[in-house]
Amino acid sequence: MALSFLFAACEGPQGPPGFDGFDGLDGQDGESIGASAFEIENVDFNSDNDYFVTEAYGPNFNLGPTDITLVYILWETLDDGTEVWRLLPQTVIFDDGNDLVYNFDFTQLDVSFFLEGSDLDNLDPVWTQDQVFRVVVIPANNVGRVDYSDINTVIELYNIESFPKRQ
Repeated sequence: MALSFLFAACEGPQGPPGFDGFDGLDGQDGESIGASAFEIENVDFNSDNDYFVTEAYGPNFNLGPTDITLVYILWETLDDGTEVWRLLPQTVIFDDGNDLVYNFDFTQLDVSFFLEGSDLDNLDPVWTQDQVFRVVVIPANNVGRVDYSDINTVIELYNIESFPKRQ
């Protein structure tokens, strides 16, 4: 009896009601929020394409109006075969003072990869040819809760099983 009195004594008046949340897209109960992903290989940047390449998401992608796109570039492959991926944008400052920025933008239909820099026409082909990108479209309601710079964290969080390749 003393125990029930203790719990009853801890009750206070009900606070004011909270604000209504934002309207969202209706989903099925119990379904986990997933991410769509793909890999695009052999991206070549040059003066003919103004160092700008666009890739459509394709019919298998279902982008919501608030979803966001993350893009990673294959930065290097270690001697043991481990791939090192970096979240864009990425900036390189060369010894001669010139710079290079790998960047991207996206719409509801496509994602574009592009280079910015002080001397793009004289870049070594290692910086412009056969680039590999991974694209992940995530629900915006999770933005800010995860360190998206680590692609392995993103893969685990969104249960991404593969990155279908596009050429």
